[in-house]
Amino acid sequence: MAISTEAQAWTTDVLGEPYEQRTIPLGRDDQGEVVATLIRRRAEQPTGRAVLHVHGFVDYFFQTHLADRLVENGFDFYAIDLRKYGRSLRPHQTPYFCRSLTEYFADLDAAVEIIRGEDEHGTVLVHAHSTGGLIAPLWAHRHRTESLVDGIALNSPFFDMNQPRMLRNAIDYFAAPLGTFRPYQVMPAPSSNFYGRSLHRDHNGEWDYDLAWKPMSGVQIHAGWLRAIRNGHRRIEAGLAIEVPVFVACSTATFRSSRWDESVLRTDAVLDVEHIASRAHQLGRQVTLVRIENGVHDLALSAAPVRERYLEELLRWVEAYV
Repeated sequence: MAISTEAQAWTTDVLGEPYEQRTIPLGRDDQGEVVATLIRRRAEQPTGRAVLHVHGFVDYFFQTHLADRLVENGFDFYAIDLRKYGRSLRPHQTPYFCRSLTEYFADLDAAVEIIRGEDEHGTVLVHAHSTGGLIAPLWAHRHRTESLVDGIALNSPFFDMNQPRMLRNAIDYFAAPLGTFRPYQVMPAPSSNFYGRSLHRDHNGEWDYDLAWKPMSGVQIHAGWLRAIRNGHRRIEAGLAIEVPVFVACSTATFRSSRWDESVLRTDAVLDVEHIASRAHQLGRQVTLVRIENGVHDLALSAAPVRERYLEELLRWVEAYV
């Protein structure tokens, strides 16, 4: 897609130097103007390699330690705040909403056009977490013959709902028609702040981030979004044909308690990790699966020795396959 001239200016990001950000206009939808935001941190020396990070649901880019490590290993680092998330959320918009995951393809197309075309990177790796880890492989499959990226790395990708099969079937039964005709209908959904508590430094975690952009809990789920997610899950289950190497990582255990306990600090408190592991092979012909013991949902936000192992495994895969 052609990038609007309105998107050409890089400015200092909210994270401060050396981070820059750039707004990418993406037209309008039924709620008005839509934009994405590309964040950039360049390595000290010019490099032909770049990483594009794609965040998860109720999320945005703030993980500077991830950028630091990749920059140290010879990559220019980019991240995108997708439409209606984080830096890209506008007052007239319903946060995190979409009717189809394919809406985000334009965001990723524009980001890669800038990274490859304007910034002249010959090698591009996509690193995606959770819902980003559902969107990115679907996008890569769509563009599988176009050589837009050289590898896909998925951190706890959202391949299925963390619910019993019977409840998932019930969700499908109600979400499909309701998501079509009443997409903004708020759906009943379980709510827990355990994962947020395990991350934020004001509670039981070590991370500081904007709670307006990444709230602890209480996010509304809309029928249109739920329908889009379930369509994405079915597409993964049917199998993709991504032609570049794929790296999939997840924890070894899922948090199952309805009450807080310390195990939330060393398990995935959002997704069922067995769903991730069992579906990884359906992405393409060259898939590497790594299980990270004591990892939390965002493996890069796990305790220091655990996230170090995750980053070592990721970089080992990069050097071997990308």
